[in-house]
Amino acid sequence: MPLSRLTVTAVRNLHSVTLLPSPRINLVSGPNGSGKTSLLEAIHILGLARSFRSTRLQPVIQYQRDSCTVFGEVFLSGGNSSKIGITRSRQADYDIRINGQNARSTAELAEVLPLQLINPDSFRLLEGAPKQRRQYLDWGVFHVEHRFLPAWQRLQKSLKQRNSLLRRGRIERSLLAPWEAELVASGEQIDGFRQAYLQQLKPVFEGVLAELLQIDGLTLSYFRGWDRERGLAEVLESQFDRDMALGHTQAGPQRADLRLRVNGMNAAEVLSRGQQKLVVCAMKIAQGRLLGLMERQRGCVFLVDDLPSELDRHHRQALCRLLESLDCQVFISCVDADSLSECWQADTPLSMFHVEHGHIVQTE
Repeated sequence: MPLSRLTVTAVRNLHSVTLLPSPRINLVSGPNGSGKTSLLEAIHILGLARSFRSTRLQPVIQYQRDSCTVFGEVFLSGGNSSKIGITRSRQADYDIRINGQNARSTAELAEVLPLQLINPDSFRLLEGAPKQRRQYLDWGVFHVEHRFLPAWQRLQKSLKQRNSLLRRGRIERSLLAPWEAELVASGEQIDGFRQAYLQQLKPVFEGVLAELLQIDGLTLSYFRGWDRERGLAEVLESQFDRDMALGHTQAGPQRADLRLRVNGMNAAEVLSRGQQKLVVCAMKIAQGRLLGLMERQRGCVFLVDDLPSELDRHHRQALCRLLESLDCQVFISCVDADSLSECWQADTPLSMFHVEHGHIVQTE
């Protein structure tokens, strides 16, 4: 599902531009601060309605402009296409259009344009809080299991209501009953989705990682958020007094985590920075490869910011070969395009863009 056309208006320092990217590999080069990452950020806004660089909209929207707009045309199988666009204002409002119709949620954008981001912040997948790894896992489940989103929405609502009641202090246990029943039902359903997805992802991840580097003793495991020997209802009952004292729910799928260990130790504490980057890349690429296998004629778009950083020539080439093998669209930013010039097969469609002071020019 590659982008065949991309129009960017009023995003950071970028001058308004319309691009016709390659359906496969797109190299975006230029000096630091020129706007390379801003172009990737614009695509991210198109697919997810938010920036990956800032939680605030003010820095994203160009100075003295009220809003920014990104429009794209996504090529679909069978020769069809889907036109998507988003406008975000300084008041944090957004207007999403898909094929001329107003979209109800950002999830609709994500379904049309699945994105995978690999950038310096991706290290948080290993180093950061469990929330980062849950989001990674749920990205994959969302794109292959259509029942996931409504179950996740029910979970969030029931969890919010239960926590609100717990914070009131002493309450009748019966008041929690309907919300706990919904929490248990949706939570165990989500846990089942996650486990089924991870069972399919693990061998793909191990295969991708083996093409990048060898790490003896590396394991990927899943903690569902509560005792694996007991049902969620039983756990909530046994922990009720503690939950009441703390004012929130301690156990459940909102506590789930992925654990990467090397010989039993936290991988983030054992691996070098370069090894961490390759492990994270393998995790992201594995998701893209699995999506292509499970959803025929449908892949994701990869945004890779500053690929050469912290990788030697051998590992750069190995990573590029993997991205190339996915048969999907990739946007890669780098300072010097020559550092990646020998990483692609001669018959792979390749487009090159140079960015200077916010101006984007296609050079090949």
